[in-house]
Amino acid sequence: MEITLTVNGQEATREVEPRLLLVHLLRDHLGLTGTHWGCDTSNCGVCTVWLDGAPVKSCTVLAAMAHGHAVRTVEDLEQDGTLDPVQEGFMQEHGLQCGFCTPGMMMQCRWLLDHDPNPDEATIREAISGNICRCTGYENIVRAVRWAAEHPAAVRDEEGANV
Repeated sequence: MEITLTVNGQEATREVEPRLLLVHLLRDHLGLTGTHWGCDTSNCGVCTVWLDGAPVKSCTVLAAMAHGHAVRTVEDLEQDGTLDPVQEGFMQEHGLQCGFCTPGMMMQCRWLLDHDPNPDEATIREAISGNICRCTGYENIVRAVRWAAEHPAAVRDEEGANV
C-alpha cells in the first residue's frame, strides 16, 4: 500500500506492506536510524517518536496508521546546527551511558518540557517511567531534564519547529 506522511517536516511517500511497523519504516525505509528498535512490545520505550505531537512507541504503531500524519524523530531535535536543550542537558549531566535508550528518552523528555517547562523530580520520573534505562539509574537523566528546563531554547510549536 502507498502511504504519505510528514517526517521531521518533510513529506515522504512509500510503498509499504500493511504489517510494517513505524519503527521499521523510519529506520529501514527512510534511513532515520536514530530511532532505536528494542523490545517490540512497547515495554522499553527506545523507539519513542512523536505522532502528531504526542509521544508514541513506534514499535506498536503500524506505518499505515501514520498515513496523513506528522512524525518527529530524534534527528529533528537539533535545529540549524544547534542542539536542543535536552540533548545538551544529556551531555552536560552525563544522562547516557550505553546510549541505547537515549533517543526515545530524549523524545519523551522534550515532550515533557514542552508541556511542563519546570517539572519537579517526581514529574520527570513519572514522565520517563515508560522508558527503560538499564545503565544510568535515571539520576543523571533527571538532572539532564532539569538542566534543559533551566536552559530553554526558543519556543517550539507542537511539531517541534521554532516559533
